[in-house]
Amino acid sequence: MSERSFAFLGSREFGDWHDGVDRWLLDRSGGDGSVVVAPTASAPEGDATFDRWATLGLEHYARLGVKASVLPVKTREDAERPEAVAAVDRASVIFFSGGNPWYLSTVLSGTPLWSRIVARLDDGLAYAGCSAGVACLTALTYDSDTEDFEQVFKPGLGLIPDTLFAPHWDIVDQWVPGARAAITAAAPPDGVLVALDEDTAMLGDGSLWRVEGRQGIHVYRSTTWTRHDVGARFDLRLLP
Repeated sequence: MSERSFAFLGSREFGDWHDGVDRWLLDRSGGDGSVVVAPTASAPEGDATFDRWATLGLEHYARLGVKASVLPVKTREDAERPEAVAAVDRASVIFFSGGNPWYLSTVLSGTPLWSRIVARLDDGLAYAGCSAGVACLTALTYDSDTEDFEQVFKPGLGLIPDTLFAPHWDIVDQWVPGARAAITAAAPPDGVLVALDEDTAMLGDGSLWRVEGRQGIHVYRSTTWTRHDVGARFDLRLLP
């Protein structure tokens, strides 16, 4: 069993600010040294948006000299195809970029593709996610197509229990006034809310984390907030 490796990004994937995060993931991972770029969460916005994120990902990794390919998964049917599963069989990193977290969870949940990704987390595959690619991982996630707080929270993938992620934390109230308060109120009562500022990442093995980027990671637990700035290391057991 390989040591697990995760990178959770608050925003702006495929910018040069997370070059070091990519190197860290590749240095720790198994596989063939390649990255699979998965813009699935953006699929509801149309093919042009999906293709734009795919191109940004390929260009980002080409600049780093890393082999990369695009996972052509836009629908649940796509995630059930053998060729989609095969696409992650030898990769070193899978990177789910932004979009609608709830849509991403509906596409992946219970599919052969998701089962294979989860199995490979213990077999050398590093997981990187930005925005929707992070928020989808918990039991409760967001339908970002609605601004109605009564409708926004929907089922996620449930890989990470007793947790709620909140990307874009430093600007989310500018998008939807009151969003921070609503998200904080939705935090699991006996769990944790992990809020990620833009251009900031937390990387670790599921228990021990380091902050990279430009701002901070905020952890809310037992009615108390703790801020971890760039360069900080902190313990937070998120996975069993």
